[in-house]
Amino acid sequence: MFVYADNAATTSVSKTALDAMLPFLTEQYGNPSSLYSFGQKAQEALQEARETVAKCLNADPREIYFTSGGSEADNQAIVSAARLGARKGKKHLISTKFEHHAVLHTLSKLEKEGFEVTLLDVHEDGVVRLEDLKAAIREDTALVTIMFANNEIGTVQPIAEIGALCREKKIPFHCDAVQAAGHMPIDVKAMNIDMLAISGHKFHAPKGVGALYARKGMVLTNIIEGGAQERGKRAGTENVAGIAAMAAALQESCANMEANTAKILPMRDKLFAELSKIPHSKINGSLEHHVPGTVNMCFEGIEGESLLLMLDDAGICASSGSACTSGSLDPSHVLLAIGLPHEVAHGSLRLSIGEYNTMEQIDHIIETVPKVVSYLRSMSPVWDELVKGERKHLI
Repeated sequence: MFVYADNAATTSVSKTALDAMLPFLTEQYGNPSSLYSFGQKAQEALQEARETVAKCLNADPREIYFTSGGSEADNQAIVSAARLGARKGKKHLISTKFEHHAVLHTLSKLEKEGFEVTLLDVHEDGVVRLEDLKAAIREDTALVTIMFANNEIGTVQPIAEIGALCREKKIPFHCDAVQAAGHMPIDVKAMNIDMLAISGHKFHAPKGVGALYARKGMVLTNIIEGGAQERGKRAGTENVAGIAAMAAALQESCANMEANTAKILPMRDKLFAELSKIPHSKINGSLEHHVPGTVNMCFEGIEGESLLLMLDDAGICASSGSACTSGSLDPSHVLLAIGLPHEVAHGSLRLSIGEYNTMEQIDHIIETVPKVVSYLRSMSPVWDELVKGERKHLI
């Protein structure tokens, strides 16, 4: 049996998204910047997509800028707020220790340019405390950037409360919502979000297309220079086919969100319940504040890479962390941020399921994972030392 359980890394393209994009690859392939009617049909498609994405986020269409994905949107939002703050003498940025690297690496780059960055703790449950944010805010704070839902452990942050605090303090608030868009309700107005990033391939659109929401009044700094596309804020001929697909996929995901969640939650909860029976295992992150489909666990005495390879042999696609760092042998920065020791963090497994998964597939995972863990432990010198009492169990 083949089981794709890595939907937090990417998703399959839905029929709805494929049907939306195909005409712009075959028949209506005009450049949307062209003045003739053939090109203007593509421009009309862009506007329709902009309106659709805006409606899903409760934004104004003029506040939506199409990008190549979430990473580009995150980069542009953070750099824009930093540049704007610097012009006002504000060079302090606040984020968290377990953000996506699109955020953390951008902040590191800005640190080298003289900005000061405060990274908030996310505690054992993987949730930011509002009081920690309040304590970190200063007179020269130019931006707060906190993700909606974590890409590895699936914990959801108190976004509305953070947004309200930032609005009260008149500090721009950026949110990486790549793991939340299409899976959880997002209302940028009600949540007081000033800038927000989404990526199409996380909700059944193709890879290579995303969007940045920037509230009216937010001055954007160009990351890509060239033509005057996206109202002069993002150069390069728009990926009309991908954008049309993303808008259709997001609309479908939002329309079916309640039904999808109702299907996914029992599968996720069964995974948690059954895999937790494996001795010396640990669920990572709060289950109270959690996206529907992500399961992240650690198993003591094994290496996550070996676990993934053996699950692959059994037809199960999973991850030991975010896709962007899956080639690294270092333990996940997310798991270290919630306080796990290196030895435990190395034995992590992320299963992320979606509405296309079935309970039969979940049962296959539940049957396979304990066998693989037991086999790997039987060959592990670390596990042997734990069993003999030569070292203490950490889980």
